[in-house]
Amino acid sequence: MRNVWILALAQVLGACGTIIVVTFGGIVGSVIAPTPALATLPMALTVVGVALAALPATLVMRRFGRKPAFITSALLGAGAALLAAWATAHAQFALFCAAGLLIGGSQAVVMQYRFAATEYAPLEQAGRAVGMVMLGTLVAAVLGPEIGDRARLLGGWPEFTGSFVALAALLSFGAVTLAWLGVPEMRSVATAAGERPLREVALQPAFVVAVLAGVSSFAVMSFIMTATPISMHVHDGMTVTATRQVISAHLVAMYAPSLVSGWLTRVLGLKRMMLLGVVAMSTCVAIAAVVGHEFPHYLAALVLLGLGWNLLFVAGTTLLTQTYTAAERFKAQGFNDFIIFAAQAAMSLFAGSAIEAVGWVGLNLVGLPLLVAMTAAIAWLAARERTGEPRAAGP
Repeated sequence: MRNVWILALAQVLGACGTIIVVTFGGIVGSVIAPTPALATLPMALTVVGVALAALPATLVMRRFGRKPAFITSALLGAGAALLAAWATAHAQFALFCAAGLLIGGSQAVVMQYRFAATEYAPLEQAGRAVGMVMLGTLVAAVLGPEIGDRARLLGGWPEFTGSFVALAALLSFGAVTLAWLGVPEMRSVATAAGERPLREVALQPAFVVAVLAGVSSFAVMSFIMTATPISMHVHDGMTVTATRQVISAHLVAMYAPSLVSGWLTRVLGLKRMMLLGVVAMSTCVAIAAVVGHEFPHYLAALVLLGLGWNLLFVAGTTLLTQTYTAAERFKAQGFNDFIIFAAQAAMSLFAGSAIEAVGWVGLNLVGLPLLVAMTAAIAWLAARERTGEPRAAGP
């Protein structure tokens, strides 16, 4: 499991890209954006960057291998972070948006670390391998905002410039860490017919449910999380420290369950784990929309949002790895990530205007139909399994 731990450490450093942008990007945007409705655009473009790079990233990895792609992406992300620092210092909103897009592109490769981890572990330990890598983001959830906050006044530069300089350093260290990554012993392709067309892989019921789990977890989580700093700091007048505490608690809740995710997948089963994720996210919506939006309400809602995301996403990722062969992995993983992050990008782009148009309560209600659809999909897959229909056709 040495290589899984290397990927987990690289995840600590790489995940700081998204975390620092999420924590401070909206606040920077609210200062330098030409209109308040565009304040979350740089954050949203980070997700757009992930979506746009998802398929090209897997093609590059298929052609050159995971390790060179991982290292190159980390270095490109460091360069994008320096661009964000320059844009912040000079109040250049368009360049800050471009930096967000480029950081997102590098994060598309970071998102592949979880799939790479399963290639260093037996199939039955795939959930544990995914959880170990995601555990790295738990550390990043604490490390990223803390370093970003401490560095925000660095060097006497304009506020938050130093946050992105620090991010560039973290991503550069990530590239060094990845240099120690070994080569996995790939599982043999288990189908005599060879590599199947993507359409055949993607139409499997288990594949459909796995992708929907990723879409619903990321879209709902991103929509609410993206708007939270604006709602707390700009609309409700809470301090940067209070806002950071809520985002940090949310990020910890997103990744802390990874400590026991392998155990949860075995004890609960993937369908129950996904269903619990839906329940937690729905409870978040109920608190935010019905109870109120004082600091304790934000804190409780965002913690539940993070917990629900983890349960739904880890179970969905584990289910996805059971639907394709080794030869099919890059196109299946790339297609999955493209769909997930395209949906997340759309919700992130909508978040800035939504918080201005319908407020915090209305914004939280938007994700409910997707959570209802996810519940129906879990029930559908369970019904198919009860009738004896195969869940997956992978190895």
